[in-house]
Amino acid sequence: MEKVIHSGAAEIAPDLKDGQEVWYLPLFGVYHPKKKDQIRGVFDSSAAFQGVSLNSVLLTGPNLTNNLVGVLLRFRKDAVAISADIEQMFYSFLVNVDHRDYLRFLWYKDNDPDNELIEYRMRAHVFGNSPSPSVATFGLHKRTRNSDEDIVNFVEKDFYVDDALTSVPTASQAVDLLKRTQTVLKNNGNIKLHKIASNHTDVMAAFSKEDLSKEIKLLDLEKDLLPIHQSLGLSWDLSTDNFVFHVDFAKKPNTRRGCLSMLHSIYDPLGFAGPLVINGKVILREITALYDWDDDIDPSFVCRWESWKDSVSSLQQVTVPRMYFTKSLSQSETVELHVFCDASEQAVSAVSYMRLPTETGIEVSFVFGKVKLAPLHGHTMPRLELCAALLAVDVAEIVNMHLNSKFTITKFYSDSMIVLGYINNQTRRFYNYVANRVERILRTSNTSQWNYVKSTENPADLGTRGLKSAQDLYHGWLRGPEFLYFNIETVNESFPLINPEQDKEIRVNANRTVEASAGLIRLILATVENSLSSKLTVPSQVDI
Repeated sequence: MEKVIHSGAAEIAPDLKDGQEVWYLPLFGVYHPKKKDQIRGVFDSSAAFQGVSLNSVLLTGPNLTNNLVGVLLRFRKDAVAISADIEQMFYSFLVNVDHRDYLRFLWYKDNDPDNELIEYRMRAHVFGNSPSPSVATFGLHKRTRNSDEDIVNFVEKDFYVDDALTSVPTASQAVDLLKRTQTVLKNNGNIKLHKIASNHTDVMAAFSKEDLSKEIKLLDLEKDLLPIHQSLGLSWDLSTDNFVFHVDFAKKPNTRRGCLSMLHSIYDPLGFAGPLVINGKVILREITALYDWDDDIDPSFVCRWESWKDSVSSLQQVTVPRMYFTKSLSQSETVELHVFCDASEQAVSAVSYMRLPTETGIEVSFVFGKVKLAPLHGHTMPRLELCAALLAVDVAEIVNMHLNSKFTITKFYSDSMIVLGYINNQTRRFYNYVANRVERILRTSNTSQWNYVKSTENPADLGTRGLKSAQDLYHGWLRGPEFLYFNIETVNESFPLINPEQDKEIRVNANRTVEASAGLIRLILATVENSLSSKLTVPSQVDI
């Protein structure tokens, strides 16, 4: 609170005028599970009085926060990676004077707990107000709008709220970008960019200790091993330039609520651990169908849940290279994108890899994967496989949108001949469920991009079956299929519809419909003719 008051983010509130509107914010402490000696004061803008809260009458504003997956995908592009942070970002932007009395709170005079409580009010936007993220992000973008193009791109595309993550080809480029951004933000709003970290010591050596991340400040950059740096929820080993996993399940009761809490503690935005995590989701769905939130679950479920926790804990043995290839992606010209999909009754999966042919061989890199629970009812296997194909298209769109790479080849793979027949169909009409999804798939891809892959060679199959060890995760899911590491022959395959006459997703052939209608018309006409003939027949003898 001393920092808040002395920085000018808060001030002693003036006396109120008669009839003046005012709002008081409750203040509570938030603890981080891993930083129990620290507390952050948070204003509760959702606290209600007589059915009204401050957040209930505030507009949230436009969502200007960058897509987290996009920031992380770009973070892996180039050789030199950097992380930074805006100091007290929300407090860098002031609230209109006329609105500050809606941000009043009670605190000790002179920040001394032995003194009386007096009224303060915030001068700056507070964490907890629904519009604060939008206001702060808009303000940050506006501070750099007239700057160099690379600074604008850095601030507008590679920040997730107040955290910056990006990568560039060389250390000198990284230092230059950070220093110029620091200057622009300092001169245009007194905004401080600090907590700098990098996998390259030359970058960090170019800045003062106070500008470096906390865990790096005390290091001798020439002698000490670089630490594991936490940024946007990912653990990044600066010394090896790998992503690592730290799984530490807090002790929770064996209830539906406890299981959900543990499942949500796993943070995996890029899908590295998808085939391991999905098993927990499957178990939780079964628990949800049988138990209320705080009911103790059956020992058989406890046994399965503990086994799943052990499998997820094995993630600590896995490392994933931060950088896609040994060469910077921005300097590579012949990059290919390969996307695989699969479905089962339990899950739908899609996973993407980039492939780079080089003079010394072929490099393959995991990019982004998604594993989702399959819908519960009313879905046949062909429908689920079609959902997987649609998920593959969505994954490819996300990768294309955020990497801004012009892939020389983009290919999709499915092990369902039925779905490949649906996508390549040009002769028959489908009912709405299939028709709408095929139309969506072909809006982004074309039929020549779709290929058949054996189930044994399909990495997405691992996502739908689930895995029980991190070792299996690496060899199948993260590494990708073996055939990507060899020359791929281009084969023009045709995928006809499978048993179209028996497939309930395919409408009855128009020709057959016409023939049936014609036959029905002939039958009706014959019946009418016979009826009329019987009524108009003249008797052989007529009485006069």
